[in-house]
Amino acid sequence: MKMSDVAKLANVSPATVSRVLSNPDLVSKETREKVMEVINKVNYKPHIVARQFRTKETKIILVVVPDITSAFFSKVLRGIEHVAVQNGYQVILGDTENDTEREQEYINLLLQKQADGMVLLTARQDKTQLEEIAEHFPMVLACEYMDGLNVPTVSIDNISSARKATEHLIQQGHTKIAHITGPINVILSRDRLRGFQQAMMSHDLEIDSVYIQEGDFTFESGYHQMLKLLALENPPSAVFVFNDEMAMGAIKAVKDSHLSVPEDVAVVGFDNIKMSSVIEPNLTTINQPKYEIGKKAMELLLKLINGESLQKKKFVMKDELIIRESSVKN
Repeated sequence: MKMSDVAKLANVSPATVSRVLSNPDLVSKETREKVMEVINKVNYKPHIVARQFRTKETKIILVVVPDITSAFFSKVLRGIEHVAVQNGYQVILGDTENDTEREQEYINLLLQKQADGMVLLTARQDKTQLEEIAEHFPMVLACEYMDGLNVPTVSIDNISSARKATEHLIQQGHTKIAHITGPINVILSRDRLRGFQQAMMSHDLEIDSVYIQEGDFTFESGYHQMLKLLALENPPSAVFVFNDEMAMGAIKAVKDSHLSVPEDVAVVGFDNIKMSSVIEPNLTTINQPKYEIGKKAMELLLKLINGESLQKKKFVMKDELIIRESSVKN
């Protein structure tokens, strides 16, 4: 059943049927009722694709994540999804698996107008290109960010929170503190490393280059980098780890080496994923307001989609150091 068939049965033009469906106020009550009666009788369903080409509105939001297996992003996604659904949008997910080419492919979907807007939870693209796209299409960056990028961004202050995490270990009396970083090509890794370095320097503590090991976000890499640190002639007594997943790997490595946390090695993670309060010992970590970051990002995207201009483009959310057993000796 096509729109022209409905028009014939109702004895009106197809344009009138279209108006009844998209702008009913432009049609007289009498005509409207006549058309609706036919539509209900024949159970006509307008073709959504055809409609979207006319209105160029898909009611779809594309969210690009660097790694769908990460517990951290599931909470951010939930925040995005709740606000989207409340406002009549569907969320489609693109997982780049930390690959910039895949990220580019998803951005191309936005350029082809397959979605009304995009939330990027990873930004490894060229800065000028991102700015150019953001000028023409609704786009918000969350969790990751770029220095000086003129695109709406929601994140925490990663430098100061990493400084806070390291300060905590220094306050516990540690001087030999190591840091397992994320991949150094990611800005979050560089910022958390910087926060670690700032805390060490402000307390005149030496940063031994062998105490800085690069992981790749995963439990396994946290495990292997920790084994490497423990094998040193002069191993650290504490370690600040880029994220909770790697920190859990580090804790397992300490245990497998017949040492204990925090007695032999204190461990601090980052993100406060659910497992961090479940594992033994419970993990000291930095809490990011994951759900709120997602919510805020989607609220900003809706404003852009509705053509509102944003007074403020950078939103820094509040983080919090959560002290648990992995860093404090009884």
